[in-house]
Amino acid sequence: MALEIVLITGMSGSGKSVALHALEDAGYYCVDNLPPELLPAFVALEHRHHGNRVAIAMDVRSATSLHQVPLELNRLRSAGVSVQSVFLDATIDTLVRRFSETRRRHPLSHDELQQGRRALVQIIELERELLAELREQSHVIDTSSIRASQLQSYVKSLIPADTGQLTLVFQSFAFKRGVPVDADYVFDVRMLPNPHYEPALRDLTGLDGPVADFLRQQPEVAAMRTHIAQFLAHWLDLLDRNHRSYVTVAIGCTGGQHRSVYLVERLAEDFGSRWTALRRHRELDGR
Repeated sequence: MALEIVLITGMSGSGKSVALHALEDAGYYCVDNLPPELLPAFVALEHRHHGNRVAIAMDVRSATSLHQVPLELNRLRSAGVSVQSVFLDATIDTLVRRFSETRRRHPLSHDELQQGRRALVQIIELERELLAELREQSHVIDTSSIRASQLQSYVKSLIPADTGQLTLVFQSFAFKRGVPVDADYVFDVRMLPNPHYEPALRDLTGLDGPVADFLRQQPEVAAMRTHIAQFLAHWLDLLDRNHRSYVTVAIGCTGGQHRSVYLVERLAEDFGSRWTALRRHRELDGR
């Protein structure tokens, strides 16, 4: 059986420990804060002694050697190792709030004087620069507006995906809670007829039959579905040939409850026969 490696990386305070625990629950042998220069020897050792599924967390604590990671991952892939890289991200305001709530010191701060908001923002921006290359080569998950249980589910949902094939992640969201920072494409569907204004549908979601029936009858909704599908169909083959592992398509409406949820479900159906298609509903999954 081929060796499977999941690399968890990302911004400090974005939830890497939660993601690593999720992989541990899924049967992976996990190690946190592995120095990049030890990656080849560690992989060889773990393959001999702990089986075929390994999860590794790396972050800015290894800043001086992070530049080695993309090259080492490419070497592992060339050797036949299945490698998935997941980058956890969040907005600056979210990260600042989390550090303030936990009173933890940022790994890049050197003393208490660097823990004020202005200094912390500068440190976070520096961290983002240091991790930019890793982020570019990873599947990004925005943890700004999701709970720990949602993050665990999202990480576990990536594991069965065939790393040799492009995986589409369709995600609904509410514009009033911000655009997901992990989105590759964002489509705004707030101009479509809104079931919120139908008293019988207001408390339901796009997963419910009556809402789906209502939206299915709206010509504008059908047109939006067709246009998004045509756009994606045009570019997905090229993205796949460019060795992209994941593409996140975010569909947003006002509350993330009706229109965006319905379209995510339909688009996942449209593309599920050709590609691996995952569904996420940011505002519903945490209920």
